Amino acid sequence: MFSFRTLLALFLIVPIIEIYLLIQVGGVIGAIPTVFLVVFTAVLGALLLRQQGFATLRRVQESMARGELPALQLLEGVLLLFGGALLLTPGFFTDAIGFVCLVPRLRQGLIRWLMSRGVLNFTAGRSPHESHQGPRTIDGESWRDKDELR
Repeated sequence: MFSFRTLLALFLIVPIIEIYLLIQVGGVIGAIPTVFLVVFTAVLGALLLRQQGFATLRRVQESMARGELPALQLLEGVLLLFGGALLLTPGFFTDAIGFVCLVPRLRQGLIRWLMSRGVLNFTAGRSPHESHQGPRTIDGESWRDKDELR
């Protein structure tokens, strides 16, 4: 999905952006208010994550009660976990991405966009490599040894 270079770039660029934003905001509002703001966004994010998590769990249960596969809801759960992790990471850039993952319409739109771009391939009962093939039949024989029956 992601190449090593992409992940390395993310691990280098995201902290640089975070440090830059923390310095800029700290220069405008001061160090103590900046720290308070970072802690406040983490607490607010945790509360919103809890609320959205329970709402998504309820939708998964309703979907399963109707006999449907809760594919979108499961992907929403993954994005909620990702967003929660970003909100617990100190910084404004990761908080912004984390909050996007917590807003239901934005989260669902992000999932649809990722699926349309081919980043996410969610097919029920098949691996992503088999998604465009027909049913797979495996031909074979089986037998039992007489010793196994005792």
